[in-house]
Amino acid sequence: KGIVKDIIHDPGRGAPLAKVAFRDPYRFKKRTELFIAAEGIHTGQFVYCGKKAQLNIGNVLPVGTMPEGTIVCCVEEKPGDRGKLARASGNYATVISHNPETKKTRVKLPSGSKKVISSANRAVVGVVAGGGRIDKPILKAGRAYHKYKAKRNCWPRVRGVAMNPVEHPFGGGNHQHIGKPSTIRRDAPAGRKVGLIAARRTGRLRGTKTVQEKEN
Repeated sequence: KGIVKDIIHDPGRGAPLAKVAFRDPYRFKKRTELFIAAEGIHTGQFVYCGKKAQLNIGNVLPVGTMPEGTIVCCVEEKPGDRGKLARASGNYATVISHNPETKKTRVKLPSGSKKVISSANRAVVGVVAGGGRIDKPILKAGRAYHKYKAKRNCWPRVRGVAMNPVEHPFGGGNHQHIGKPSTIRRDAPAGRKVGLIAARRTGRLRGTKTVQEKEN
């Protein structure tokens, strides 16, 4: 049993973090842990962790003890890895089914894919807070600059055709054009490996979804 002391902003992450204070099981002192905050938790709230915990938002319990259809986040991939799946803001996974014989549970991940994990894996009940973050348009370059300054150096992105031929295989020319096929074989050397790498097909996706799936 822990108590939510504070909800803090983490630079470089869309979701807020919750500071939870637990009593140390071995020594007479307090331990603070950081959790990815589930939507709806507040400071002063009690958070329960373990097999016997109730199914309330913010509580941590093994996926095997949850009923089917439960919405969870920060799910462990292997038991004891402290949560690897469905951690971005507004994301959640859904418990689909249990198999008591093999002690496995199927969960549906935010990507839509389904994954079979051990029923002993723990998860936080609820949706990650900070949802709807990407609905607001960035609108100006300065905001993008500050966003990626906190994250990683991947902005601004210069196109290959806008470069000089010395800098990129697609560079140069009197107007911006690639000038060679943009598909490239898988075993090309590192400097040449740009464009559509080992593409199975190119061009517009035509036809209905079933036709597209058949082609893939």
